[in-house]
Amino acid sequence: MKGLLYIGLLLFLLACEDYGAGPHLAVPKPPEATGPATFKNPLLNSAPDPWVAQRGDFYYFLQTHGNRIEIRKTAKVTELATATSTEVFRAPGAGRNSRDVWAPEMFYLQGKWYIYYTASDGQDVNHRMFVLENANDDPTTNNWVDRGQLTTKPENLWAIDGSILEYKNELYFIFSGRPGAASGNLTQNIYISKMSNPYTLTGETVMISTPEHDWEKRGFGVNEGPEILKNAAGDVFLIYSASYCGTDDYALGMLSLAKDADPLVRASWIKNDNTVFSKVPTAYGAGHNGFFKSKDGKEDWIIYHANAESHPNNSGCGNSRSTRIQKFTWNDDGTPNFGQPVALGAPIDVPSGE
Repeated sequence: MKGLLYIGLLLFLLACEDYGAGPHLAVPKPPEATGPATFKNPLLNSAPDPWVAQRGDFYYFLQTHGNRIEIRKTAKVTELATATSTEVFRAPGAGRNSRDVWAPEMFYLQGKWYIYYTASDGQDVNHRMFVLENANDDPTTNNWVDRGQLTTKPENLWAIDGSILEYKNELYFIFSGRPGAASGNLTQNIYISKMSNPYTLTGETVMISTPEHDWEKRGFGVNEGPEILKNAAGDVFLIYSASYCGTDDYALGMLSLAKDADPLVRASWIKNDNTVFSKVPTAYGAGHNGFFKSKDGKEDWIIYHANAESHPNNSGCGNSRSTRIQKFTWNDDGTPNFGQPVALGAPIDVPSGE
């Protein structure tokens, strides 16, 4: 009888163990091993001429839309696709800035936001640069003031792709210009002009780069999309897009500003002999870039557009260009090392701090 009772008690305890009745059996499972969070390019399809401004906890993204300017605001660059987009400018029905609203770039200067954009009246010969101003801390608020056209001196140059150089407490406007536009000359150069304030150019306009190498002349000679990049030591680099954007060979070149040199002197800018970023399969016509820091400020990133497929008939300037980002490093001599475009769909670690 006692044996039967013992067996029954044993079976009861085993049943309790199977159902976890014993508190001593509640052992937590070890966490599953996970790697760093990743994302894949492209961040956005049909998003040419990407630009990122960064201030505080937010990134502000702009791109070419053709007839308007929109700002996407996000705390994480990798989440651009789900970020809210706010329209801040709509081109008028007619006039000098009613068509071809291209390549807007936004900067926080002297306590206000400024957007520099290209536009025309629909005639190619009339492409010029224009500027908007907003005194609000949040640029997505609808309080933009039209500051009109930026007029170059000594001549009113054909102008696109304007950007800003802040150097030794002075402001400079850099852009791509075509002095022969009226006569049909397609060659585009890079120019610089000093600014008396964020919406006024003053003094002479100086050419600092013209297409010289074969890789700058595919399709036709183009230097455009000038963007400023500075390293930790304060050295200044100008990264620009070379060759016609419709070709697969649209690529990035680089100018370096000599130490403590006058940026208004052409000889102050030293051109790199080779491209610093160029096409690979699934990234044709890689160019028109910008730069930003990771959330924690520890990493440097490039944002750019490219085509997923080859365009051998020079048709790569359209909306098939997608926005992509990737981290870059620095060489021992202080120059940037962009590597090559990361293949579409390849997993990339998210920027540090996200």
